[in-house]
Amino acid sequence: MSEVQSKRLAVGKITGAHGIRGWVKVYSYTDPVENILDYSPWQIFTQGQWREVKVLDGRVQGKGVVAQIEGITDRNAAELLQQVPIEVARDALPDADDGEFYWDELEGLAVVNREGVALGTVSHLFETDAHPILVAVDGDSERMIPFVESYIDEIDLEAKKIVVDWQLDW
Repeated sequence: MSEVQSKRLAVGKITGAHGIRGWVKVYSYTDPVENILDYSPWQIFTQGQWREVKVLDGRVQGKGVVAQIEGITDRNAAELLQQVPIEVARDALPDADDGEFYWDELEGLAVVNREGVALGTVSHLFETDAHPILVAVDGDSERMIPFVESYIDEIDLEAKKIVVDWQLDW
């Protein structure tokens, strides 16, 4: 299949085979983890190219998800997909609710504190056991700011700016 031209968003990765009938174990980046099953088709990167695959079935299994993908019918085929990234077309995702954001919408936004001091640009966000972390990069400097209401004052996508309760020397 040809590569989809629209922007893709990473939603997880295949971590291995599950059983003998071609099911795969999936590490989901979505919250809750089973939401990854709502996004079909998936786009996976195999044999040097992106291809679209349809999710036939899936369920939560332990801390992760297992899924059956169209065309993958045995364990050997499933094992070939180990560590393959899963992405979906960005325009296939529903719009975020008011006050909620997809993390990719925040990447590249300027981060300033309440005093208007520039702290950097959002490089990425990542999840920890406690809460998400926003990473603001300014040259060689990297600031990790808890992405929680007590530190994030305002997110303005139109102005491409995030205002935080954070000091330059923290």
